[in-house]
Parts: sequence; structure tokens; C-alpha cells
Amino acid sequence: MAEQPMRADARRNRDRILVAAREAFAGAGLAVPLDEIAARAGVGPGTVYRHFPTKEALFQAVITERVAGLVAEARRRATDDDAGEAFFGFLALLGAEGAAKRDTSDAMTVPGPIIAELHEAVGVLLTRAQDAGAVRPRVTTEDLFAFLKSLLATVHDAGDQDRGERLLAILADGLRATGPRGPAAA
Repeated sequence: MAEQPMRADARRNRDRILVAAREAFAGAGLAVPLDEIAARAGVGPGTVYRHFPTKEALFQAVITERVAGLVAEARRRATDDDAGEAFFGFLALLGAEGAAKRDTSDAMTVPGPIIAELHEAVGVLLTRAQDAGAVRPRVTTEDLFAFLKSLLATVHDAGDQDRGERLLAILADGLRATGPRGPAAA
């Protein structure tokens, strides 16, 4: 049996909920109350639940489009001639995204196919950069995402606008295959 098309008013409500959720999650992360999202959208909590049975389902809908954009960018960079620049450039892009949107670190912890695609696309960038001698050989994609989740989660904690850029620079320096003392062992 085919699904009934959504009524125009229901579609408008769903779109308003998504816009409000996108703004709320970007500002407060996954901790934002669902009632606040409903109020921002100008609908009742029941309307939100009719479209999204859980806050996690709403969050997944919000991040899917944004993370899909990151996946596309990582895949685009995977064909760049300079694999090291492609990798570190993507890291900088991800850092900027995390500094601008508090929910970026939360997005990396929500399991789902789009996050798996992000890990895969970033893994390709990492492997290419390692093969080119730009990144330490023993770093795994899981290692990288563990660092990124922690880094992005702390960017907003201190209220220091330069903190994210500073922490990302430290991470990038630690990932480089060569450092101030020569080749990195790990």
C-alpha cells in the first residue's frame, strides 16, 4: 500500500519544525528541549511528535543533509592531487563547521548510514594522506574521529572564540608525519 501524500499544512509544519530544529541544535546541541523546538516552529509538541517520534529521529533528519554535504566535500577532495592538503583542508573545514554549530560533535555520535558514509569518506582522505607521507601511518579513522568528537565538543565550553582553531592546529600538528623533531614514529 502506497503512502498518502502529506497535506500542504502538514508539509509546512514539518518544514518549520526542521528549520527550528536546525537552528536550535546548532546553537545548543542535542541537549535542546523538544518543547523549545516546537515553540520556535510555532507548533505544539504533539505536532513535532507526529512528524518525528523521538528527538533523535528529528536530530537525524536535521543532520542528514548537513553531513551529506560534508561527505560530498570529502569525496570531492579525495581526487585532489595533493593528498595531504586535501586531508588537512577537510579537517579545517570540519573544525570551522564545529565552531559554528554546537551539534557537529553530537552528529558524529549518532549512529546511522550517513555517519558511516562520513567515516568512509574521511577514511579515504586519511589513507591517501598517509600513503603520501603527510599523516602518521598508524592513525586510524576511529582514532581521528575520537579526537574530533572531543575537540568539537569542547570548542564551545570556554567561550574562547579562538579555542577551536587553536585545538585544531594542535591536532593537525600531531597528525603530521613529520614534526619539529623529524619523522613521527606513530
